Amino acid sequence: MPEPGTFIAEPSSPTVLDEEAPHLGALSPDGAERERPIAIRPRVVIVGAGFGGLNAARTLANTEVDVLLLDRNNYHGFWPLLYQVATAGLEPEAIAYPARAIVRRYANIDFMMAEVRGVDFDCRKVLTDGEPVSYDYLVLAAGSANNYFGNQALATATFGLKDIDDAERLRNHVLYAFEQATREPNPERRAELMTMVIIGGGPTGVELAGAFVELVRHVLRKDYPTLDLREARVVLIEAGERVLATFPPRLQQRARQRLERMGVQVMLGTAVAMVEANSVIFKNGDRLEASTVVWAAGVRASEVADVLGLAQARAARVKISPTLNVPGHSEVFVIGDMAYLENTASSQPYPMVAPVAIQMGELAARNILRQRRGEAPRTFRYYDKGQMATIGRRAAVMDAFGIRLDGRMAWLGWLFVHLMQLVGFRNRLIVLANWAYNYVTYDRGVRLITRTDC
Repeated sequence: MPEPGTFIAEPSSPTVLDEEAPHLGALSPDGAERERPIAIRPRVVIVGAGFGGLNAARTLANTEVDVLLLDRNNYHGFWPLLYQVATAGLEPEAIAYPARAIVRRYANIDFMMAEVRGVDFDCRKVLTDGEPVSYDYLVLAAGSANNYFGNQALATATFGLKDIDDAERLRNHVLYAFEQATREPNPERRAELMTMVIIGGGPTGVELAGAFVELVRHVLRKDYPTLDLREARVVLIEAGERVLATFPPRLQQRARQRLERMGVQVMLGTAVAMVEANSVIFKNGDRLEASTVVWAAGVRASEVADVLGLAQARAARVKISPTLNVPGHSEVFVIGDMAYLENTASSQPYPMVAPVAIQMGELAARNILRQRRGEAPRTFRYYDKGQMATIGRRAAVMDAFGIRLDGRMAWLGWLFVHLMQLVGFRNRLIVLANWAYNYVTYDRGVRLITRTDC
């Protein structure tokens, strides 16, 4: 029996049968009718089990193709809530769901845990850390990585927030820093241990800053009564002149005001030159001492994009056609954060956000089916459902469907949307229970230090 994710036959074309296979009704030399040839179903390989890849697979469910979903992790993660894992609000398993549990309900979809290391487009094979995987159609949806803008030293000097491991590492580090602070006699070093810096004023930076303040104000002040938590600082640094730059100006201003009322020190128009030895060094030469520095200043396409040999644009994103194909390879699609495609109306690339990935995944899957039927592929048209970001308890900003809100109503909308987008009823129930518990008790239940080498 073949291993999961493997096929007995590997056709070079999705529509061609074995040339030596007899046709129905042909006669053998003894005059008997030969057997009917076995039709070979085309294989669609999808790289990445994120929002784009998962929705592409679901769209292809129960169709005339076989789907193999590849990912280096065995789960689909709901990364918009990753910051809550990092700030002890949610358990890691509450925002992740096993990939095999998602696809097992579909007879034509299988999953393989593998690290993708390249693609041989001529031979139609995905190169992995194991055996190559053949495909008839390929959907590349490997997501994004932190963008350090050429300064790779930042990768080791700061904390990222792109996966569960990152979130747990950050949570461990922050809690351990406060444990160390209780034993630190030097007041300057103690203040440094209780200083958290977030570089980048986008939604991730804003949400993380607000969550850190609430962690300190509502939880850590009770856990560490011997510490003077007036020395604790949360600093949000943005090189531009605005936080949440993609939001309308009024909501930007409200978000900043809310952060500052909560106690976040917001530094706008401040560029970081480097981070080293618990010091943030600015381009003007000033320094800020902090034991926790989080990099949220930009994203780029996954490193897989660098080994494909395809044309790349800004943020290392792969250039694609409006039908989501790689030019010259109609059988290869690139979607989500990996894909560079400009909006014809604005001449700006589509943003690296989950709704774009979801809609691209659905269209890529439909275009594969259209190719199978000999129909012309459709071009990508993005339906912008809006954007939202939470700032803290009972506070958020929302710009969606022509409605611009801030405060409690925006916060309730944010809660509902994120809860419904989680995969799995169990995860929704766990997250809802955690949110209710945190709201009523002002507590965070996941204050565990599981590693100290962080």
